[in-house]
Amino acid sequence: MVYPMADTLTFPVTLPPEFVTLLGAPAQASETAREYILLGLCLEGRISGGKAAELLGLTRRGFLSLLARKGIDYFRLTPDEWAEEVALVNDWIPPLG
Repeated sequence: MVYPMADTLTFPVTLPPEFVTLLGAPAQASETAREYILLGLCLEGRISGGKAAELLGLTRRGFLSLLARKGIDYFRLTPDEWAEEVALVNDWIPPLG
């Protein structure tokens, strides 16, 4: 459920009918388009995941569930960044044995 915001802007978007069909039933198409816009802004790094969740009326957990349903990775790391993360975790964990 999306919570109404005090300051909003409504603007028309022109799409071919086949795109509108992909967005779902006419009553739902506008909300689906809004969801994808906010997800896109988050993926581009223009807004945070927390802000996207807030604007979508979701908890942080709900937002992560939405990303999972859409097949979107929340943590996008390069191989070098992943290696750094693994090294940090390995430094925290005492050796076994």
